[in-house]
Amino acid sequence: MKVHREEFSSLLEDSAEDLYENAPCGYLSTTLDGRIAKVNATLLRWLGYEREQVVGRLRFADLLSVGGKLYHETHFAPLLRMQGEIGGVALEMVAVDGRRLPVLVNSAVKTNGDGEPLLIRTTVFDAHDRRAYEQELLRSRREAERERDEIRRLATTLQRTLLPPVLPAVPGLETATHYHHASPFEVGGDFYDLFPLADGRWGLFLGDVCGKGPGAAAVTSLTRYTLRSAAVYDPDPVAVLTNLNTVLNQEPDTGFCTVVFGVLTVEPGHCTLALAAGGHPPGLLLRADGDTSYVTIPGGQLIGILPDARVTTTTVHLGPGDTFALYTDGLIEARTGGDTRYSEEDLLDFAATLPPTSAAGVVEAFVGLLERLGDGVEDDTAVLAIGVPAR
Repeated sequence: MKVHREEFSSLLEDSAEDLYENAPCGYLSTTLDGRIAKVNATLLRWLGYEREQVVGRLRFADLLSVGGKLYHETHFAPLLRMQGEIGGVALEMVAVDGRRLPVLVNSAVKTNGDGEPLLIRTTVFDAHDRRAYEQELLRSRREAERERDEIRRLATTLQRTLLPPVLPAVPGLETATHYHHASPFEVGGDFYDLFPLADGRWGLFLGDVCGKGPGAAAVTSLTRYTLRSAAVYDPDPVAVLTNLNTVLNQEPDTGFCTVVFGVLTVEPGHCTLALAAGGHPPGLLLRADGDTSYVTIPGGQLIGILPDARVTTTTVHLGPGDTFALYTDGLIEARTGGDTRYSEEDLLDFAATLPPTSAAGVVEAFVGLLERLGDGVEDDTAVLAIGVPAR
């Protein structure tokens, strides 16, 4: 039994020299000028050299690729001299037959008792697996970026189909719009439109469907189609929103929306806007004299929630230099820090600072506000402004 133990113990014992020569990594020692003084069998085997071809004949840099030599001279060697050690550097070594071996290199300067440098000890790790992993990671990243670009393109294309490419010109009025995408990868449910009615008046609407993505896009498309169709049959704002409420209640899993619908009557020098709303934020009225106020449409309930939504109307009169703006709640729900959100009071204070301007000027100011709020705007925001040109 004792003999077996001694045999087992001897099997476990490796001489220091054997451990050095056949380690799972490459070892080499060089003089301070880089000439190889000692190298282990593992590294020789990797590169295909005989020991006498390397020791005393080659420098460490001679075993590197052209790019590796350049990096060694400009970065690796200077840092090693300054720091005394350097680790985890990715280089390429060139085998005797021209093969390239990706490696990770650690080097340290050995000193004597007085701190004088004697030689440089270098450990070389085979990085084939790591290189393959990095290449696969890079390939996966590029594939993910391509997929993200495709999703962005599809979302943008789908979003455009839900909005009019341009608003029609309304004689005697100025109009302007803006759509802020909170995320380029999701289709929002905000929408707006302006279109002529058969009797010479104009219909307009702006709203926000609950949710995001393809489901919200489908409801948005249904909502826009229903609003336009209902306005052709009966443009009365209450009738239009009542019709939309009936459609959304009859369709399964369509959710609900907030919306403002209006009928615009334009006369020389002024216009009248009859409005009805369902659960939507109040409109913003900016007078030519600088006065700003909200136009609240009372009694408006969310459209699509109850079978008999209560809808009422209000009327807005615009004279020369007056502008009326509608917007969705992405703006007044933007985060300004912590749990604080940009409120309707904040928006009214902001509007009060604007000089008398046009519909395009008001929308431009909204765009600047959205940019300042930045990432705090977590939901899409649509803006629609109409104004009577100043005399």
